[in-house]
Amino acid sequence: MSAREWIGKDFYRELGVSSDASQDEIKKAYRKLARENHPDANPGNTEAETKFKAVSEAYGVLSDTAKRKEYDEARRLFGSGGPGGFGFPGGGGTGTGGFDINDLFGQSTASGGFGGLGDMLGNLFGRRGGGGTTAARGQRGADVETDVRIDFAEAVKGATLPLRLSSPATCGTCGGNGARPGTRPRTCPTCAGSGLVSRSQGAFAFSEPCRDCRGRGTLIDDPCPECVGEGISTRTRTLTVRIPAGVDDNQRIRLAGQGEPGRGGAAAGDLYVRVHVNPHPVFGRSGNDLTITVPVEFSELVLGTTLTVPTLESKVSVKVPSGTASGRVLRVRGKGIAKRDGTQGDLLVTLQVVIPAKLDGKAKAALESYAEAVAKHDPRPEITALLRDRGA
Repeated sequence: MSAREWIGKDFYRELGVSSDASQDEIKKAYRKLARENHPDANPGNTEAETKFKAVSEAYGVLSDTAKRKEYDEARRLFGSGGPGGFGFPGGGGTGTGGFDINDLFGQSTASGGFGGLGDMLGNLFGRRGGGGTTAARGQRGADVETDVRIDFAEAVKGATLPLRLSSPATCGTCGGNGARPGTRPRTCPTCAGSGLVSRSQGAFAFSEPCRDCRGRGTLIDDPCPECVGEGISTRTRTLTVRIPAGVDDNQRIRLAGQGEPGRGGAAAGDLYVRVHVNPHPVFGRSGNDLTITVPVEFSELVLGTTLTVPTLESKVSVKVPSGTASGRVLRVRGKGIAKRDGTQGDLLVTLQVVIPAKLDGKAKAALESYAEAVAKHDPRPEITALLRDRGA
């Protein structure tokens, strides 16, 4: 995208957020709009597809800290504008009073002394200044984010999943060059393929985006019918995503180069896969430790016992010492989640006494006999002492 095209768009308005929105707010707005306007959810709806492309482009700039900083600097220099762009009627060209946006890229102020805003913003729009030797440089593709949901066991052990995406990608008809198959873009004769033109004004030389090719360096005489000369179209593709063992809920996995394709031969963006883990009906997780709560009888805690406890793959025996309190956590080494260094977390077994709602006659009699046998034992000595001091 050329400088004029970039500053002529209000990415914050596309996402419906303010210019001081946080990254989380930007991400939330993008994900909502992307879901609403996704081509899969709106088959045949060209308006939704156009909106999907627009919000994806806006998110690609605003989600990247460096790009957003550059974009905000452009807004600060040119002022936030209305539908025509940042204060320029119609988003470019000549405005009222004979004002031409292109003059901003080629003329200095009398007091500024710099070589035109075209040179000053060379890095801002992905180009280097330097008079007639300036060369056009492509724009890296935007990053893309999607979500997957996996089972608890898959998060622990790892998994390989197919991922189906509908997103902007290199046009399959023209191969990304924007020209109809059988033809090729030709070098712009005005800028000789640099994307910039230079002109002199007194002792100074100034650069500005080429008006004929809009800063791209090439001209397309016969545009591709699929992408209309953009080199990018929305298509559905299937990727294989490897989920590493021990992945956390809400963790992002980066797939380098699988985002939106770059322009002008630049690298593609990255794809970020956010993982959501379904809860397990029995197991929980604490870091790399597996957790499980095991119901036990009161007698098992008092007398001690050996419990058979499940793991994700098999089962283990856990010895419960006599006199164990309800709520105690027993640790089984090496039965948790595998770590990246090859070691494993532990299985944490929480013992929870179960109180029966009803007792048959035999059980009730036995419990009453037990209560009489331990009647002299006070289970609440501290509370009893406090009540005694208060005359209770």
